Amino acid sequence: MLNLDRDVVIVGAGPSGLTAARELKKAGLSVAVLEARDRVGGRTWTDTIDGAVLEIGGQWVSPDQTVLMGLLDELGLKMYSRYRDGESVYLAPDGSRTRYTGASFPVSETTAAEMDKLTAILDGLAAEIGAEEPWAHPKARELDTISFHHWLRQNSTDEEACNNIGLFIAGGMLTKPAHAFSALQAVLMAASAGSFSNLTDEDFILDKRVIGGMQQVSLLIAAELGDDVVLNSPVRTLNWEPAGEGHRVTVESERATVNARFVIMAVPPNLYSRVSFNPPLPRRQHQMHQHQSLGLVIKIHAVYSTPFWREDGLSGTGFGAGALVQEVYDNTNYGDTRGTLVGFISDEKADAVFELSAEDRKKAVLESIAGFLGEKALDTEVYYESDWGSEEWTRGAYAASYDLGGLHRYGKDQHANVGPIYWSSSDLAAEGYQHVDGAVRMGQATAARIVTANNRVAAVPVA
Repeated sequence: MLNLDRDVVIVGAGPSGLTAARELKKAGLSVAVLEARDRVGGRTWTDTIDGAVLEIGGQWVSPDQTVLMGLLDELGLKMYSRYRDGESVYLAPDGSRTRYTGASFPVSETTAAEMDKLTAILDGLAAEIGAEEPWAHPKARELDTISFHHWLRQNSTDEEACNNIGLFIAGGMLTKPAHAFSALQAVLMAASAGSFSNLTDEDFILDKRVIGGMQQVSLLIAAELGDDVVLNSPVRTLNWEPAGEGHRVTVESERATVNARFVIMAVPPNLYSRVSFNPPLPRRQHQMHQHQSLGLVIKIHAVYSTPFWREDGLSGTGFGAGALVQEVYDNTNYGDTRGTLVGFISDEKADAVFELSAEDRKKAVLESIAGFLGEKALDTEVYYESDWGSEEWTRGAYAASYDLGGLHRYGKDQHANVGPIYWSSSDLAAEGYQHVDGAVRMGQATAARIVTANNRVAAVPVA
C-alpha cells in the first residue's frame, strides 16, 4: 500500500484527469492520479484484436476541436483524414437503397425541405442559447420539459425527416432514444459542436484520426507523469473537510492512500456513487447525479482483406435511421492495406441485439452492413464489438446527459466544487461536450481553478 502526500489527487486517468495533472505540475503543484483500470485513457482505447489495431473508444478530431489539436501538436502526434472518396449509401424507411454524393440525403423534395427547416431551427437555437450556460436562457425550461422526439414532431409532420434529424443527436451522439432526453439537451449537443449543421456533416464531425490511435494522448502524458500515476487502484473512500478552502482530503484506493489539499473527480458522473464520501456530499449533488446517465452504443469493427467498397466506387459511408446499424464509415488505419469499417448500433436497437447470442448478433450486424455495402461485407477477417456498457469503470457511452428537465434544473451546479472536491470530464464540457476535446478543455479549466484557489489560500496571512 502506497502512502502519498500531494497537493492534488486526481481520480481517473482519462484525457481529462491526465490533462489536469499535467497542467497542475506545470504550475508547480504535486499530483497523484489514481486509476481503477489496468491502463490509462478512460474512454479512449487503442488495442490490437486478432492482429488488427482497433480504436475501441473515441477516435475522431473535427476542425472545431482546436484545444485537442493543440495538445496533439505539443505531444508530437500527427493526424490523417478519414477516407471519404466515392458515393455514400442511404437506406430509406422502406428499405430501398440509394447511392448518392454530397451532404444531403436522397429523399423526396418534401422530406428534404422539412429536414432543412428543422436544421435551420436547431442552428438558430444553438446560436442563440449556446453551450456555456443553456440552463440560464429564457427558453431553457420550455425546451427542457419536452422530449426531442416530441419537439421534432411539433415542428414537422414528416416522419422520415424527424427520424433522420433525430439520428444525428439520438443515435449518433447521445446514444439514447429521442424520447429519453430533452430538446434543450439536443440544443446543447449542437451548440457544443458549433452548430447542428456541423453534426449532420460527417466530413466535419468525423474529419481526422490520430496516426497510431487516440489513446496515445493519455499514454504520452502518463509517461511524463511517471510514478504519479497509479493503475489498478479503484478509489473506495474520500474523506474531506467541508469547512473552508485549504483543508485536507484523504483518498483511499485499493493500492494507495493519498493525503492532499484538493481532489479532482475525473470520471463520468454515473461513477461518482462508486466512491463513499465522508461526510456525504450535499443534497444538491446527490439529486443532480441521479439525473445524469450514459447512453448505450455498440461500436462495430469489421476488418477485411481489402477495402472492397472503394473498388465499387463507394466511400464506405452509409446512413439508415431504421436500419440495425444506423451509421457505417470507412475506418481504415493509416497506411493499412486492409480495409476496416466501423458501424454503430445505439439505444433500443442495442438493447434488442444484445438479447441475441454472439453468433446470431454477428450475423445480424454483418447483414445490416451488407445492406449498405454489398455481400462482401459478410466475409470479415476480424470482427469486434466495443461494448462500453458492460465495462465496469464506464458503464455506457459516449457521455452522460440529463433526463427530461434535468439540464435546466441542475446544470448551473454541475461545475461547482464542493469544498476541496472538483469535477472534470467530457460529460461536463461546453465546447467539445462528450469528445476528447471537451475532456482536455475541462482538464485545463479545472486545473486553472485549483491553481487559483491554491494561490488564494497561500496569500492568506498566518494569524
